[in-house]
Amino acid sequence: MQKIIKIILLLILAFPFSQGKVLANEKIRIGLLIPLTGKNSEIGQSIINSTRLAINKINNISIEIIPKDTQSNPESTLKAARELYSLGIKIVIGPVFNESLIYLDELSEMTFLSLTNKNDNFSKNIINAGINATSQLKTIKKFLELNEIKKTILLIPDVSFKNEIKKAISNSKIKIIKNYTYDTDPTKLTKQIEKITRYEIRKQNLNDEIVRLEKSNQDNKERLILGLKKRDTLGDVNFDSVIISDFDESLKSVTTSLLYTDVSPKQKYFITLNQWFDESLLKETSSQPLYFPSANKNNYDNFSSEYFASYNLYPNQLSFLSYDLVGLIYYLILQNDSVIDKKIFTKKTLFKGRVGIFEIKNNKINHILNFYKVENNEFKKIF
Repeated sequence: MQKIIKIILLLILAFPFSQGKVLANEKIRIGLLIPLTGKNSEIGQSIINSTRLAINKINNISIEIIPKDTQSNPESTLKAARELYSLGIKIVIGPVFNESLIYLDELSEMTFLSLTNKNDNFSKNIINAGINATSQLKTIKKFLELNEIKKTILLIPDVSFKNEIKKAISNSKIKIIKNYTYDTDPTKLTKQIEKITRYEIRKQNLNDEIVRLEKSNQDNKERLILGLKKRDTLGDVNFDSVIISDFDESLKSVTTSLLYTDVSPKQKYFITLNQWFDESLLKETSSQPLYFPSANKNNYDNFSSEYFASYNLYPNQLSFLSYDLVGLIYYLILQNDSVIDKKIFTKKTLFKGRVGIFEIKNNKINHILNFYKVENNEFKKIF
């Protein structure tokens, strides 16, 4: 089995940008459903730019990308998708937003590679190609197993994606001793973290021990009391690592609350979800080391440099993903004897793109990701 996987990887390592089997006079037409007008138009333009870079890399004049404007709403998305269908297009990258998917089941002959990372597909003809929670928790699970971390809790914010995280726990088979849902309101958050970490009990343990020593006849009690008074709590928490499924300022609020309750990342593993190398995390030295799964950073940096050299702008993360999807579609078509149909996404296939390794099977895409930690002003690759 390992030999077979190695052979597959050797086939795909070249990121299959070659002429292949596609006949010179046959067009590979890929649709692109993106916002080209309105508040999200910059996202759409960035995706167009990245697909152009991918086509240039493939260097096959047979490939043609046909973009259509979704206007970031489901009705316009359906209209644009019908226009693509009338042109004979069967495979589409996009749409970008989950709410734009709701009517696309009407076009059952088409396959849509949505850029969302949610797993709640609206229809069998929609494949969510974003870096989903299951892929991320599988990567975290690998880290926990490699480090023999047995007692892990999971903190989930009470927001729209909480059910997605809970579903991913089951899908990834990660071992969690308990998961907690917390309120993102900072005025309520700290009290919740205090309860989770048994802060008041540990604080009382410290006070009780100081009183006990003061009443005791121990020879070295003054030294012991002095040491205890430098502490905030006494006693351990009932976990070795905590996974915080949050982002941006809300993530920082949680780590701050953990620090306040005397839980340090120097003693317990602080792990979070894909942060796309958010450089603001480098400044949060008190919450380091902080661990997270993500795309391949070297590839991400190289792509950003190539993109900037071509457009004098920096890309967004969806551009990075859409770049890979052009190569993925091209590769799968070659593997399917140049036939463009639904079957190309049903076979078990591995594809190595710049994001990482794509796992394709039964109209689903998962990602084999890398794992990083933030420490000493840099992102360090763990595996």
